[in-house]
Amino acid sequence: MQHYSTSLCWFRRDLRLHDHAALYHALKNGAAVHCVFVFDTDILDTLPNRADRRVMFIWHSVRELQLALQALGSTLHILHGSARELIPHFAQKLNAQAVFCNHDYEPDAIARDAAVSAALAQHNIAFHDYKDQVIFERDEVLTGAGKPFSVFTPYKNAWLKKLIDADLQAYPTENHFDSLASVNATDTLPSLTSLGFEEMPPSALPCGMTGAEALFADFQPRMEMYHERRDFPAMKGVSYLSTHLRFGTISIRSLARHAYFTGGEGAQTWLSELIWRDFYQMLLYHHPRVVTQCFKPSFDALVYDNRAEHFDAWKHGQTGYPLVDAGMRQLNQTGFMHNRLRMVVASFLVKDLHIDWRWGERYFAEKLLDYDLAANNGGWQWAASTGCDAQPWFRIFNPVTQSEKFDPSGKFIRRYVTELANCPDKFIHAPWKSPTDFAYPAPIVDHAVAREGWLALCRRYLPAPSTAD
Repeated sequence: MQHYSTSLCWFRRDLRLHDHAALYHALKNGAAVHCVFVFDTDILDTLPNRADRRVMFIWHSVRELQLALQALGSTLHILHGSARELIPHFAQKLNAQAVFCNHDYEPDAIARDAAVSAALAQHNIAFHDYKDQVIFERDEVLTGAGKPFSVFTPYKNAWLKKLIDADLQAYPTENHFDSLASVNATDTLPSLTSLGFEEMPPSALPCGMTGAEALFADFQPRMEMYHERRDFPAMKGVSYLSTHLRFGTISIRSLARHAYFTGGEGAQTWLSELIWRDFYQMLLYHHPRVVTQCFKPSFDALVYDNRAEHFDAWKHGQTGYPLVDAGMRQLNQTGFMHNRLRMVVASFLVKDLHIDWRWGERYFAEKLLDYDLAANNGGWQWAASTGCDAQPWFRIFNPVTQSEKFDPSGKFIRRYVTELANCPDKFIHAPWKSPTDFAYPAPIVDHAVAREGWLALCRRYLPAPSTAD
């Protein structure tokens, strides 16, 4: 590759300095590398809420990144506006010969990067992008027929078969920090209010590179029990790293490397969850239509009830089913929802309330701190049986038995459904059976009746399931 006297490294969903593909290549092939982050109005202006935990997380992570670069004698240039316009303009202003960044697989991001690359080319500025947020991307893991996988387990097996040590090696950016541009002046980090967002109380989730490192250090001794504890929301069983992976404050390679070489059932189960991330990003890249359509086209024929009052009850955790309501209240209060509960509440919305999965997906997109289009879409379509590798439509989560199995003592329920704080264990999963009135709503639907209604809906609009289901 050509050596550049001045270049630009554009940070997006990769807010860290270490094991960073684009930064490594920029530093290795440049003498004065400027780092830049854009608070992109093309994204920010579309957010429905001015109190947004994600923007706050990004803000704090950007601040830490800027301080880390300042400690190295450089800085993070911070821009606010449309990245499509600002990146080419800023590259020209610096007299940069190249812009480096990492791949993104969302349709809007792909279009943005194509526009930026084209604008740079008009000024003879090179555009280099790299794989960074996944282990394998795009066409790297294919079926024997050279097609994208549509079922997870065969994909996972092929992923593991393809994996070699080099795929997990860190990019040694720290060996080339002397190529960072020396910058005395510091761009002012705009306040949240100047960005158009409300100041919010500090997040319980630690932000930035140091927050990610602390969470990973905390999880490592618990990883060996991950397979046994991950489904129980009252337990500290998961890593809590999903937001950090979403915004790249920690490297996927460092996590996958640790899990792969640690071994044991817990670590291998967690590695499978990391492989799911690759799988969903691959699917979105190859099938961008899933953003608005079902992966299984036949499911687009379904006509849902879409009762607004039922959707409103679901959103606010007032369905009368304690585990469903606890999960939704956790989401609304914290921006986080336990993965088992994501499946439970999604199944309930679609298969008990007969509401289009896209309604739930959009609500999660507004509320989840770790919102990622590929993973959110993939998870919702899995739960709704409209996606690839989904459970057949006639398999439906029972909200009561899920509650009995995964929150047996009701500890998690009582934490978020405070009306049931004094509910006896005997009734905690079905409080409508108790002779005591807990000022908690009765179930808005009868699960057995709703289940039959879902099955009837599917039989009406869908072909019979194949034996492969």
